Amino acid sequence: MQTCDITIINKLGLHARAAAKLVQLTSQFSADIQLKTATKSADAKNIMSVLMLAAAYGCELSIQTNGEDEKEAMAQVCQLFADRFDEPE
Repeated sequence: MQTCDITIINKLGLHARAAAKLVQLTSQFSADIQLKTATKSADAKNIMSVLMLAAAYGCELSIQTNGEDEKEAMAQVCQLFADRFDEPE
């Protein structure tokens, strides 16, 4: 199991377009990928689950991957967050 703590740095947070981009990425992996806030958790392969986190700018998330390709999944998911979902801000 891989774990990484991140802070959402894109201005709009984990909004619909960003959530769709995340789900599109995570669906490529066989590993189980979970996002967790202090009070909620979400399956990163399920868009409704991700949107229910209501993760805004500055929100602290813990990403957990578990499975055959967990390292690659973690690297790519963390990179997506670091790249602000390819948004300008």
